[in-house]
Amino acid sequence: MRRERFFGPNSPLVSDEKGGYTRPVNFRKRYYRILKAAGIEQKGLHSLRHTFGSSLVNGIRQPDGTLMALSPRQVADLLGHSTSQITEMYYVKKDTTRLQGITDGFSL
Repeated sequence: MRRERFFGPNSPLVSDEKGGYTRPVNFRKRYYRILKAAGIEQKGLHSLRHTFGSSLVNGIRQPDGTLMALSPRQVADLLGHSTSQITEMYYVKKDTTRLQGITDGFSL
């Protein structure tokens, strides 16, 4: 019964101690305490969104060693961007090492 109360389809994603909705200021305080306890540099909540988007578009290493990534358009849809240009501007990193390896075979 208790599990359903906290994790039902209409439950808040992040709840207070009683399973109800938490105020943003209280959530931020808990978030910063968790970062401190884990020894992680304090970053704002928006950094989680950036990390999520960057990881999806630049690739996440799978247990079998393969790299799985989504297209900028797919990530834009997940993040609610109207176009993939925003995603490409802020979330796609330039892999200059890989680009250099590709262009090394060409001579001008």
